[in-house]
Amino acid sequence: MVSKTEKITINMSVVDLGKVDLLVAEGFYSNRTDFIRAAIRSQLGKHDVELQKAATRRTLAIGLLIYSRKDLEEAIAKGERLVFRIMGMLVLASDVTPQLALEAIDSIQVYGVFHAPQAVKVALRERIR
Repeated sequence: MVSKTEKITINMSVVDLGKVDLLVAEGFYSNRTDFIRAAIRSQLGKHDVELQKAATRRTLAIGLLIYSRKDLEEAIAKGERLVFRIMGMLVLASDVTPQLALEAIDSIQVYGVFHAPQAVKVALRERIR
């Protein structure tokens, strides 16, 4: 099962953290995470036009892509070399081997999260931007 969320860690000044905690205590947000998610959504919303233009200019797929061994084998059978350019998440399934990934994948550029077996990431390191 692939999670559509990713855990991050942030550093904040103690005063800013205190302000967040006060807003939570006053009932504006249910907890710190709720505040941080709302703040991130607000900033992303302010930059929505710029994000759409950048995604179009860079020809990025948007969302979640999951590729299995079968998908890569089908690309090879068709004589294709895969180029992944995505804003979101790219997952290469646990059944993908380093050799298969090297044969099928030309390049990877992910703005977001890239999940793959560690050996596959190591094999593709020169192709990940």
